Amino acid sequence: MTSKRDQSLASLFGMLKPRDAEWFSLRRMTEDMTTQMVRNGKPETNLISHDTGLFIEVFKDGCLGYACTASANPDELQNCLDKALDNARLMSRKPIFRFRREEIRPDVRGTFEGHAGSPFTKDSVGQVADLLVEASQTAKVSPLVVTSVALANYGTRLTEVMSSSGTALTQLVHLVMADVEAIAQDGPITQRRTLGGLRGLSHQGGAERLDRSMLLEGAARVGQQALELLRAEECPSGRFPLVLAPDQMMLQIHESIGHPLELDRILGDERNYAGWSFVKPEDFGRRQYGSTLLNVTFDPTVPQEYASYHYDDIGNKATREFLIKDGLLLRGLGSLESQVRLGLSGVANQRSSAWNRPPIDRMANLNIEPGTSTLDEILGSIEDGIYMEANRSWSIDDFRNKFQFGCEFGRRIRKGKLAGVVRNPNYRGETQTFWHALSHVGDASTLGVYGTPYCGKGEPNQSIRVGHASPACAFQNVEVFGGAG
Repeated sequence: MTSKRDQSLASLFGMLKPRDAEWFSLRRMTEDMTTQMVRNGKPETNLISHDTGLFIEVFKDGCLGYACTASANPDELQNCLDKALDNARLMSRKPIFRFRREEIRPDVRGTFEGHAGSPFTKDSVGQVADLLVEASQTAKVSPLVVTSVALANYGTRLTEVMSSSGTALTQLVHLVMADVEAIAQDGPITQRRTLGGLRGLSHQGGAERLDRSMLLEGAARVGQQALELLRAEECPSGRFPLVLAPDQMMLQIHESIGHPLELDRILGDERNYAGWSFVKPEDFGRRQYGSTLLNVTFDPTVPQEYASYHYDDIGNKATREFLIKDGLLLRGLGSLESQVRLGLSGVANQRSSAWNRPPIDRMANLNIEPGTSTLDEILGSIEDGIYMEANRSWSIDDFRNKFQFGCEFGRRIRKGKLAGVVRNPNYRGETQTFWHALSHVGDASTLGVYGTPYCGKGEPNQSIRVGHASPACAFQNVEVFGGAG
């Protein structure tokens, strides 16, 4: 029997009998990934995975219903459509909102392939394994480095969508993640250092993203810095000017800008699980979210950033949009359903993490636009401050307002220069106060492009890939504390 992997989506779509559905769509997601990990110089994981399945949406009486299946059997596929139709009928009895189909599911035709880079070949598994072994060994710069890990995850995701109104959409993205981490221990003191924090070296592209010199230089650096942290003084406690490197700005953007601006969260859809937001519908176009230096874009069009795409998973065309401009809040992270419910502008960000999950409002590439300050100019403006890199812990309240973040690596800033290393650097604040304290935004020479595969949201849970780019940024009068604080 022909597998669903070999059948065209058009042939599967043609099997379906829509009954009295007013509209229906069929989406297939196929993900092929390779995961390799080496611990202390010895291969630990070599996993090749294939995941594919089908998701059906039905529109009936102003409401959507959905169902999914891993089977391409015609009877099972029809049962899936019938179940989706039943769900739409149930929803229409007491709808939260009654839509017009045309306003929430656009009709599109197109093909998109993300940045591919250098292709992985049949020899790549062995080559990557050798590179990871070397990187893991390189990170062990001392017997005090008790654990060294090097890992890579790479592959493709193919999304295909067809609908009864003529949509025919195909998108292919190439995904690569790499990391090296070193854990050093001396008596009761343990310190961990990674290349990007939270698997931050996540991008679109090919084998060039697993560059040997980059990984080996990074491995030596994280091993050496883990040792430095063992000998370093605790981060001081007090209020200081704070400079955050791009790999920590990634999480600051994610938690205190991205999640609060999700329109379904503002509507209250997520409050029982992922939380609500301090942002209100009437704030858009009125609220000064931060200082006039703050410019934030939603931009799935950046070729090599981790969450780039041409259309979201309902076929809404992706465009670059300012969410915050000169500190003023302009629009939220909500796709067509949330936009219609709130009567607000949004973006193309209705995305699903897998074939067996519905598309919901999600971040994609969320970036702070570069400013005009070099790193030397930022540091030169500070007499006594703290510099931090790479997140290691985070906590933020249900309204995405009060937060506390810990970083892997810190340094004192003294008389405009980076000085000694400090360990266990942490800071806390409130979202708007923090962003209003933004005093310098680095120029393009300080920009870092990062991503993470671990943005969680929704019930059932969806862990999705997002991208964040940011220059180095400085903030005034931030509460900083160390591990002893």
